[in-house]
Parts: sequence; C-alpha cells; structure tokens
Amino acid sequence: TIIFCGHFTEDAHTFTEEEIQGESQGEWYFRQILGSSNLEGNKLFHIMTGHLSCQIEHHLYPDVPARHYPAMAVEVQKICEKYQIPYNTGSFSSQYKTVVGRVLKYSKPTAQEAMA
Repeated sequence: TIIFCGHFTEDAHTFTEEEIQGESQGEWYFRQILGSSNLEGNKLFHIMTGHLSCQIEHHLYPDVPARHYPAMAVEVQKICEKYQIPYNTGSFSSQYKTVVGRVLKYSKPTAQEAMA
C-alpha cells in the first residue's frame, strides 16, 4: 500500500519513453518530483514505512540512507515551493483514496474495448 501511495496517486505524473528521450539531468530530477508522491505522518509512521513515505526524496536520492528522508523532505518541499514545482504530499488516507480512484478509473474498459 505504501508503494502504491508513492507511485500511483492521482497527482503522480506518468511519462512515455518518448518524453524522456534526451532529458537533461535537471529534467530527470524534475520528473522524479512530478512522478512520485509522499505521505505525511509522525516519526513512528515514517519508521514503520521504512521511510518510503518519502518517495519523492527516495527517487531523487536513492543512495542516501532512508532515515534521512523526512528531514530532506522539508528542504525539498521548500525548494519546490520557491520554484513553483508541484510537491505531491498528503495524509495516508487522502493519498490512498486517490490511488483507489486511479486504479478504478484505469480498470474500466474503454468504449472501444467494450465494443470488441
């Protein structure tokens, strides 16, 4: 559930292979932020999730020990605010609700599939 909430929330962007062809390092970082979602919670919550509640920071800095992610999240969010970059975070229940909605949305057959 934590992994789904980090990758499949309503506001997590997806990208095609064509869109990422030739991307710069800066564009790669931008894509990591747009394509990930965080969960808000207290220290125990972050520990219980293995700090994967900070999926944005995990995607940006996969080699940093996960215990540093909550502190890093504060700084990354400030940078995103400064440059008006969406920073997708919310409570577990609100993020999970959007995941369920997204799964249901894409589980329905399209009109063409229904006709086949």
